[in-house]
Amino acid sequence: MAYDDILQHLGGFGRYQRRIYVLLCLPAISCAFHKLAGVFLLAAPDYRSYWNGGTPAAGVSTVTEWDMVCDRNWLRASADSLFMVGVMLGSIGFGYLSDKYGRKPIFFASLVLQVVFGVLAGVAPEFFTYTLARMIVGATTSGVFLVAYVIAMEMVGPNDRLYAGVVCMMFFSVGYMLTAGFAYFIHGWRMLQIALTLPGILFLCYWWFIPESARWLLSNGRPTEAIKLILKAADCNKLTVPQEALDKLVEEDKDQQHQQEMSNEAKPSLLDIFKHPNLRQKALLIFFDWFVNSLTYYGLSWNTNNLGGNPLLNFVISGAVEIPAYSFLLVTLNRWGRRTILCGCMIFAGTMLLTTMIVPASEQWLIVVLAMLGKMAITSSYGTVYVFSAEQFPTVIRNVALGASSTSARVGGILAPYFNLLGDYWQPLPLLIFGALAFIGGVLSLLLPETHNQKLPETIADGENFGKRKTIPVEELLHPQPFRMRWQFIFLSLVLASFVVSPPISP
Repeated sequence: MAYDDILQHLGGFGRYQRRIYVLLCLPAISCAFHKLAGVFLLAAPDYRSYWNGGTPAAGVSTVTEWDMVCDRNWLRASADSLFMVGVMLGSIGFGYLSDKYGRKPIFFASLVLQVVFGVLAGVAPEFFTYTLARMIVGATTSGVFLVAYVIAMEMVGPNDRLYAGVVCMMFFSVGYMLTAGFAYFIHGWRMLQIALTLPGILFLCYWWFIPESARWLLSNGRPTEAIKLILKAADCNKLTVPQEALDKLVEEDKDQQHQQEMSNEAKPSLLDIFKHPNLRQKALLIFFDWFVNSLTYYGLSWNTNNLGGNPLLNFVISGAVEIPAYSFLLVTLNRWGRRTILCGCMIFAGTMLLTTMIVPASEQWLIVVLAMLGKMAITSSYGTVYVFSAEQFPTVIRNVALGASSTSARVGGILAPYFNLLGDYWQPLPLLIFGALAFIGGVLSLLLPETHNQKLPETIADGENFGKRKTIPVEELLHPQPFRMRWQFIFLSLVLASFVVSPPISP
């Protein structure tokens, strides 16, 4: 709390903070390169022929070089899936290391590993080495992007965090679209992999510009170094921090250290969530939402080759729709509430994707339009679930609960390539699965309590009582209230979804 007060004396989001923030957002572009590169590195032969004007030569993609077609096409899905395994392991490992050893050293260690193994993937002699190197690169995207994101968020005041977080995601979307630019000019997969990796070298010069997180220094008993950074920021912003504010910062740090030394109570764990029925229900719904959002987001991002039309154009559009999706959040998230946006966007995404089933195969442009509308909506809901989940869990277990939520998301990303593989048997099937899950997730999210402008839970007991419905008055049984109507809406929506998903009956 004292550090948030310090930020006010630094001008909130002043010149110094803005400069560091922009520098930290740029690595999101290179992380997007690696996360989306599989669309081109693992492209099927008929896709690459769009560029060469005929049958692609061996080496144009990993598929042609290592013959990953027909009964070996599962290798393509496995390569992307193992990349996402790396992302999951990286989010766990690098998150722990950054908490223990500091944000800055882990950020740069991740960068070095990303460049080294990114180049190694480009010169890999066979599939196993390529996949292993790409999996390690996947882990480093967590170390680079997530750690940079944390540093950026920890230097921004509470009033600016929503905008700063969403804009950081927009940089990822820019990298998404730029990936297509690299792929358009570089046809060989080896040179493409290396070209997408080399920009990471530029970020190594950040060592002389990016400071350690002052919040991390304070939480680890190093207030002197934190104050040095604060005074540097104040000097850059041409402002003065009152001495009493700095003294309060040091005093709060001493109190915190003393409390940690004196406390003998066991800290709450993730298991405490499942010991309380209301908290357990909310947690399972949130985990499911993360799983569905990640599955649908990456499934749609990696499925642009199967939509018909020009695959490269589809890919660019798929990245471009993320900009209005995030802009929508900036305008609505603090006005309409988190639950309204999450439920509405997931239901809309599901409806758009399910509608593709009734579109004639000859109208490929309409399938692309519906898929892109679904991608735009799921991007908005994915951005919302970050904020919504953090506000649902009580403070004492917030970090560990968000870690479990993120793990659920990674499982969705790991499975997404295999769902896309089903498109080889029936082209619309991946979209229908993504659409059905998104629709169901959106409807079920109506059971979560709204958190906007609410006092957030602090203890396990607060979390159990937050949004809990204790009794249903007799008059409500006679005159249905919104809570009961919500259940009716859920039931009707699921029934409608079952009709939409059901395959058509042959005449």
